Amino acid sequence: MTKNLVIVESPAKAKTIEKFLGADYTVKSCFGHIRDLDKGDNAIDVNKNFKPTYIIPKDKTSVVKELKEIAKKSETVWLASDEDREGEAISWHLSEVLGLNNKNSKRIVFHEITKPAILKAIENPRDIDKNLVDAQQARRLLDRIVGFELSPVLWKKVKPALSAGRVQSVAVRLIVEREREIIEFVSKSYYKVVAQFEFNDKKFNAELAEKFEKRDDAIKFLESCKGSDFTVESVEIKPSLRKPSAPFTTSTLQQEASRKLGYSVSQTMTLAQKLYEAGHITYMRTDSVNLSELAINSSKNEIISNYGDKYSKPRRYQTKSNTAQEAHEAIRPTYFNNQNAGEDNQQKKLYDLIWKRAIASQMSDAEIERTEVKIEISKNKKNFVAIGEVIKFDGFLKVYLEGNDELTEDDTESAVLPAMKKGDKPNNISITATQRFSKPAARYTEASLVKDLEELGIGRPSTYAPTISTILKRGYVEKENREGTKREYEIIQLKNDKIKAENKTENIGAEKNKLFPTDIGTVVTDYLLKNFNEIMDYNFTANVEKEFDEIAQGMMEWTKMLNEFYHPFHNLIDKTMKISEKVTGEREIGLHPKTSQPVFAKIGRYGPMIQIGDGANDVKPVFARLKKGQSIDTITLEEAVELFELPRILNDFEGKPVKIGIGRFGPYIQHNNKFFSLPKTDDPYEIEFERAIEIINEKRKAELEKVIMELPENIMVLNGRYGPYIAQNKENYKIPKGTDPKTLNLEKCLKIIGDAKSNSSPKKTFYKKGKK
Repeated sequence: MTKNLVIVESPAKAKTIEKFLGADYTVKSCFGHIRDLDKGDNAIDVNKNFKPTYIIPKDKTSVVKELKEIAKKSETVWLASDEDREGEAISWHLSEVLGLNNKNSKRIVFHEITKPAILKAIENPRDIDKNLVDAQQARRLLDRIVGFELSPVLWKKVKPALSAGRVQSVAVRLIVEREREIIEFVSKSYYKVVAQFEFNDKKFNAELAEKFEKRDDAIKFLESCKGSDFTVESVEIKPSLRKPSAPFTTSTLQQEASRKLGYSVSQTMTLAQKLYEAGHITYMRTDSVNLSELAINSSKNEIISNYGDKYSKPRRYQTKSNTAQEAHEAIRPTYFNNQNAGEDNQQKKLYDLIWKRAIASQMSDAEIERTEVKIEISKNKKNFVAIGEVIKFDGFLKVYLEGNDELTEDDTESAVLPAMKKGDKPNNISITATQRFSKPAARYTEASLVKDLEELGIGRPSTYAPTISTILKRGYVEKENREGTKREYEIIQLKNDKIKAENKTENIGAEKNKLFPTDIGTVVTDYLLKNFNEIMDYNFTANVEKEFDEIAQGMMEWTKMLNEFYHPFHNLIDKTMKISEKVTGEREIGLHPKTSQPVFAKIGRYGPMIQIGDGANDVKPVFARLKKGQSIDTITLEEAVELFELPRILNDFEGKPVKIGIGRFGPYIQHNNKFFSLPKTDDPYEIEFERAIEIINEKRKAELEKVIMELPENIMVLNGRYGPYIAQNKENYKIPKGTDPKTLNLEKCLKIIGDAKSNSSPKKTFYKKGKK
């Protein structure tokens, strides 16, 4: 008989914990949630106070069976899932399914996987916190209701196979609104003036505070500087302190890992999860900046040991959020004396970032001496200003400097200035007026989107990564690199009392890993804003999060919260289904130059497209899909007309023409009544004949290797992307594991097909709706 069974979420976590416990403990993994809402019509019964029906997914039945068997033989079952709401819900589901009670089970929590933390948790068990469970249930049920009531509206009114969600749709709204702000922005030109001086053999720059909107004004200023003397009017030296940032929360880790390491939000969380489960860092889903006394003392010892007493300054940070509930501590190393950890290079880089940020948070301020020198011009009343900084004591900067997403081209790095005093006359080398242009707000990166979601109170540490993954996967947003365009700008320089102007070119608008809304994302956002404004309201979404927090604190009853939301929402769904019109985002962009037919950009059944003609005079409209990077909001008439250059015939091959076109499933090559998909790397408008033949031959070779055997009754045994399978009448059937496809015959194939058909279940609805 097993004395103690400890259940955690993952095998990696189980493996680490097992090292710390003796022979009396067996540690097993439940592999995450063992139950989920039924996908059938019994998922949520709104007529019975939102009673949920949970099922055990097929892939968890063997796990549950094993845990039940071991639990029956154990004296005590220790539920050791994570300490956030999801973890609490996992423990509750385990308790329900395994038939546990307060006598034979205990709930333990810890925010780091170390021996002292595990042993302390076992010494201080508690009951399952039903308030946390209810908060998780409320989120799960509300999101199911919103998603599965809104999605059918989109299928009918916009386009089939779309989806909506309480948090994801608001996140898409942020990206759509930012994109429109960028498109509508009108850039204005101005001239920035910088003078270069020399004093005591040291060169430095000084800038004019004023920017000139007009070229003539910039030239007029330069003219006024001819023959001028330049004198130091004042020197102001100000000491200042720079303080370290707080240790990481989930969102700040995601932002900084994006800025410094180029990691996506989901990549950061995957790596952090592995570091946590290996015992290297504390729990990675947290909105707290707090550090324990033990952590503060450990970091102090490490700082003094490595850098000396003067670099140590223990600090306690205050969490801004009143509802910080995901964990009790910030993300930090479990052992500060381990400066390196992780199984691979990516984990090691993330650990290094976490270690440096946590250590720096407990270090002394950096002492900066800031010098501002004003230089007067004898022939006009304006001043140049030179700013310099000297680090007198580096403090925490010895270890870490936080990144910044919001630097602009007007932000100049402070230099070290030569020692000057009032009355000194630095030698002017040149004065340059450079034409610059105002810029709109930057497009979102994953990191900056997380920052805004957090500031708006939308979502929680556990939801940022899944939200971004969802909107990307569902095609509402694309993460792209885009090449910039060339732009001319002017440089006007005064040197040796002569003014010279020259034009230069620069690349502008280049984007790397930025989030762009798709046309579908934009049209869906507009439709939801018009018909479901409350759901799309930032304050509403944030208030829902606060209500979840109140449920978690035992201040609100979860079914009451759902009831207050559901009935008005459900009535609005019914009303919108009846009265709202179908939307396509249609925009007339002009008349075809040859036929004078109207040209429209719109969303069609298969996505964004151009339509020529409106069906008038019995003339059938023709359609073309947009190229990658084009949008129905911005495409021009000329660009739209170019799309109808397809299909185009390249040449004859084997006596038959080779045709290039774009169809329902994307660009293709057509030859001898067969179609070959064009790889994403090939442009259908530019592909040449030789490359098309190469693709045809590659596809033919792959097709020959695909067929394992052909049998009567239209049955084929084929090699597929995920392994061999049986195909019959456009239906595919999985070959059972352990079966060699080459040993199949007609009889065996028919049996596999028959078994698969008998095991298939009819599609069901999602949950029982309430009465109207």
